[in-house]
Amino acid sequence: MARTVEEGSTLAESLRRHPRTFDDLYTNLVEVGETGGILDVVLQRLAVYIEKAASLKRKVKSAMVYPISIISVAMLVIVFMLVFVIPTFTKMFKEMGAELPLPTRIVIGLSDFVRGYFWLIGLAFAGAVYGLRSYYKTENGRSTIDALILRVPVFGVIFRKVAVARFTRTLGTLVESGVPILEALRITASTAGNKVVEKAVLQCRTSVTEGKTLAEPLKISGVFPTMVTQMVSVGEQTGALDAMLSKIADFYDDEVDTAVATLTSLLEPIMIVFLGVIVGGLVVAMYLPIFKLVTLIK
Repeated sequence: MARTVEEGSTLAESLRRHPRTFDDLYTNLVEVGETGGILDVVLQRLAVYIEKAASLKRKVKSAMVYPISIISVAMLVIVFMLVFVIPTFTKMFKEMGAELPLPTRIVIGLSDFVRGYFWLIGLAFAGAVYGLRSYYKTENGRSTIDALILRVPVFGVIFRKVAVARFTRTLGTLVESGVPILEALRITASTAGNKVVEKAVLQCRTSVTEGKTLAEPLKISGVFPTMVTQMVSVGEQTGALDAMLSKIADFYDDEVDTAVATLTSLLEPIMIVFLGVIVGGLVVAMYLPIFKLVTLIK
């Protein structure tokens, strides 16, 4: 980039030669800063935007790490019991020759299946992951999965708030820096991170091209909450759209914080109960014949 600038290119043109590192958001903001003679101000805004975006990404990761880790541990414990612990009991019960209760027979059958077809289960899981990833790469697949993500109980609310925060933060930064609204909407759509939100923003861009306000198509899309569309409408009417978008983004950043904290506090007891029921159920199923034998001896 330094050599390119020394040869007479602008900084924005130098950035565009590295699209994998600097996307449209970077290059357009830098171009506006160079053209308007406010490059230092624009770079400062870009730095604030990147910090906010990184913070939002960390919040989403923190919301997902806890349940994923608990479920992973639960699955490892269950597999360990089915592969190594249950067969010991199975051998003992066969030597006893007694009729086993239904729960015990189900657990033993599950253990035999896992031990006998472990390779098939692993292959099916890998195939499902590969198929899902391949489907997500298609236009219809991404639209379908992204729509489902926004409808998932509890998590869907968080992802929707994240999408709103990202949309308003990106659009607010672009508008504040002087990027034309149509170009700003195009860039915002490409960085939305969700196909449903991207389509809604592109529809808004089409409506704005036809002379309509931004708030009306946002409301019609059904993706954005009523409060967002009302505040955008106020911002357009007062000529302070960029400031209003920043306020919305700050509000939804706080909302994501609250939602993640609430989710973590709710998931902790639920996951503990889930793990206790599954593992405890396996243990009880294997001890039922022993309890029955003790009763007969008495």
